[in-house]
Amino acid sequence: MPSRYILEISVESVAAAVAAERGGADRIEFCSNARKGGTTPTAELMRAVRDCLRIPIFVMNRPRAGNFVYSEAEFDAMQRDVETAKKLRMDGIVLGLLMADGRVDIVRTRDLIERARPLPVTFHRAFDECGDLFGALEDVIKTGATRLLTSGGKPTAPEALAMLGELVKAAGERLIVLPGSGLHAGNIWEVVKKTRAREYHAGLSSVVPQPAENIETFEEEVWKMAGALADWE
Repeated sequence: MPSRYILEISVESVAAAVAAERGGADRIEFCSNARKGGTTPTAELMRAVRDCLRIPIFVMNRPRAGNFVYSEAEFDAMQRDVETAKKLRMDGIVLGLLMADGRVDIVRTRDLIERARPLPVTFHRAFDECGDLFGALEDVIKTGATRLLTSGGKPTAPEALAMLGELVKAAGERLIVLPGSGLHAGNIWEVVKKTRAREYHAGLSSVVPQPAENIETFEEEVWKMAGALADWE
């Protein structure tokens, strides 16, 4: 029986993407440099993963690792990368921009979201660096983003279950709050119970530190997590 929940798996290689699909992932977040939080993959990688997968692919749009305050040149690159993602038939885009004072950069984020249409946009964990998460939630909603990927302001989602539940409740039907970081089959039921989110994000690095070197184990962990979500009532 299909799960009522959506499982998004973050990967940085075509092999891992294929393994995630075989394991039962509903959607892929595709990036490079996952250990540094993810950056924009090359056009060649996007083309290759699109050729191999049937499930939706949301691609990271982040010009570099580090903070989320971008120069004009970096913002120009992000604008171009939105167009590239659309041409290469990605299904969604993942991005996040902050201002120097730590608030969501509403104006420039909205610009990228408008350029991305009709593709949905996820505002990523740049959000977790904001001081006022509920104020930042309202700002993300103002940008027109479809989803918000967050660990509730903590390093991992299981450390912030109460906050994540409050964010889900505050967002209501206006935005999909997507808990992520530190999730796996062993803790997903508790996260579902405490947050009541409908979609979940995992890279599984806490249980498979090197997915590219352990593809079979990675696929098994995706399968276990997808199965746990499908079994949840």
